Amino acid sequence: MGRAEARQARQRGARRAKKAKPTGIRRFFTWKKLLGTFFGLCLLVMSAFFVIYLLVPVPEANAQAEMQSNVYKYSDGKILTRTGKINREIVGLEKIPKEVQFTFVAAENKTFFKDSGVDFKGTARGLMNTLTGKGKQGGSTITQQYVKNYYLNQDQTVTRKLKELVISLKVDQKKEKREILAGYINTSYYGRSAYGIQAAAQAYYRKDAKDLNVAEGAYLAALLQAPSQYDWAVASDTGKKLVEERWNYVLDNMVEEGWLDPGKRTGLKFPVPKDPRAAPGMEHQTGYLVDAANAELERHHVSEEEIKAGGWTITLNIDEKRQNALVKAVDKQLEEKLDRKKDKAQATVQAGATSVDPKTGHVVALYGGAGATEHWLSNATRRDYQPASTFKPVVLASALENGAETQDGAKIGLNTKYDGTSKRPVVGSDVPFAPENEDDKDYGPVSVQRATNSSINSVFAQMIVDVTPAKAKKTALDLGMKDGKGWPEQPAMSLGTMGASTWDMAGVYATFDNHGKKVTPTIVKSAEHQVREADLKDQTAGGQVISREAADTTTAAMTGVVKSGSGVNAAGDYEAAGKTGTSENNRSAWFVGYTPELVTAVALFGEDPKGGQVTLSNTVNEGRANGGGVPAKIWKQYTTGALDDEAAAAEFDLEIEEGATVEPDPTPTETPSETPSQTPSETPTEDPTQTPTRTPTQTPTRTPSDDPTLTPSDPPSFTPPTDPGGDPGGTQGADGRVKP
Repeated sequence: MGRAEARQARQRGARRAKKAKPTGIRRFFTWKKLLGTFFGLCLLVMSAFFVIYLLVPVPEANAQAEMQSNVYKYSDGKILTRTGKINREIVGLEKIPKEVQFTFVAAENKTFFKDSGVDFKGTARGLMNTLTGKGKQGGSTITQQYVKNYYLNQDQTVTRKLKELVISLKVDQKKEKREILAGYINTSYYGRSAYGIQAAAQAYYRKDAKDLNVAEGAYLAALLQAPSQYDWAVASDTGKKLVEERWNYVLDNMVEEGWLDPGKRTGLKFPVPKDPRAAPGMEHQTGYLVDAANAELERHHVSEEEIKAGGWTITLNIDEKRQNALVKAVDKQLEEKLDRKKDKAQATVQAGATSVDPKTGHVVALYGGAGATEHWLSNATRRDYQPASTFKPVVLASALENGAETQDGAKIGLNTKYDGTSKRPVVGSDVPFAPENEDDKDYGPVSVQRATNSSINSVFAQMIVDVTPAKAKKTALDLGMKDGKGWPEQPAMSLGTMGASTWDMAGVYATFDNHGKKVTPTIVKSAEHQVREADLKDQTAGGQVISREAADTTTAAMTGVVKSGSGVNAAGDYEAAGKTGTSENNRSAWFVGYTPELVTAVALFGEDPKGGQVTLSNTVNEGRANGGGVPAKIWKQYTTGALDDEAAAAEFDLEIEEGATVEPDPTPTETPSETPSQTPSETPTEDPTQTPTRTPTQTPTRTPSDDPTLTPSDPPSFTPPTDPGGDPGGTQGADGRVKP
């Protein structure tokens, strides 16, 4: 065979090799088969969609006509109130200014006037999010949203989304764009129980829809993305920033589309909406209770939109007897003594309170203010005022939990001595701080117990430096205080300079009462609906966030505040621990206290008619309004009425740090720094004949009520260590601690 023939033979062999059929799994994945499968699937999907298109009719409009009431009940099942009346008034598109109409198109669907009513890409994304459990995401057109609101419901299911797609295509063919836009604007939910633009215009700007300007319209259009989060009156700083960004986005889109003159756009300022008004039927405390319950349901993934749609039976943890007792206590100790109509200063006083069962976290009573229709913002849950010295026990607990030491290496405990000199500069901090004690009073060397009793600022300022502000802040957040954002880790923290609510502080002190196991206040007992039930499991579950010894020793320290310190007005026929607090410029005054069975935080706030913070001085009494005054008296009357005989007889079971108890000083000379308004006979005294009987692991025993050596203000079981002047023979260390 010649070379030419050999070459031809090799070429024929190569061609035969190329034509050889693939073997194994490769024979199932040829490009022809894959392409054929793809087109087959496309044809199948198109055929299925065509069948669905033919079978799915445009239903009768529900227009929320079948919306039901929500029923709210007390913990025993007695009905508290019903809500669910639809706040909606349909207005024609001709009554809505043209520019305002365009704000909704610019916000939601710039191609609205050109598209076929469906965004297939956005819908596909929404279907994938639904299938993967990511919730409400994906870009629906205005037509699709109108169909969802007007014909369907808010269910996040694949079936509902497919129906929405088909019906949107049909509606776009049958109705004019103007009719669809009007339907969308009139059926959407804007928050504040407002359905439709007319109700929203009234709720946010106190005007009719026809009188809205483009800036106000842009806010309402922006609001639809997240009504609860973007409501300016209750929005967080982040929420306010986001809604302003979306407001600008809406107006910029209008300029881009030629719907708004650029010059006019430049001159527009963000139109801050007016404060909300309580809905009818929400008078007195009812509105506050309902709002707190709804807010909690939202935290458990029941949206505001779902709640407003109705059909819920919501049982609260509120105990009607205790709720009434709390209202009566505020009325008796505060409201009856104020002349809100004639005295402008007294009219600025606001009261708030939250009462919690420390074993369950149940909010059993709540006081939000004079009435939800008069003062819409709940004073029980607001976080814009300082908790002041009620934060000091958190500093002490953090020191105990972390085994903190003074600057010269001594472990911090109730007997540790500090320098109580007013305006004493802290030692060991990069940030200078030299706080003044109340009335600029000098105490000299005092124990931590005495400093707690008398709320001595200079002592706790040094203590937080010793434990470090960062660790104290971590302890506070672990105990249940909220939102450390914008909370500087500085010595001034020791005086409670952050914001907190009575709800928050009740939770913190309930955790102390629960021996360091986390207690999360919760107001909703159950929430049931015809088609679902809110998942409230483990809502109060919490582990050990600080040791029992640290929590119980902090409790022991606070029994001294009630026995012989700034909280003597809270003393009664029960064991109690607590702490007073009075903020800078006397803008708030607090008493947070507890018995073994009940924790209650009571606060007064100074607020002018515009919502600004003002002083409480010369309002509830002449001069300074202290936490040991009216707040402690409210707390005492409420606690006395809220506890039955068995609960009142309960005793603290404390395991305190070794050596925490010391002999009371036989010659006390100091008086509390936060002295409440009281008659001379109420001046706290210390009985030098009493000696402490509790050991770190002993179960407390109640002192018999017929013991002639005890006065009614004496706590029945535990005598806290007191130290009015320290050891005169000691020497003072650089950190302010007195060394023997």
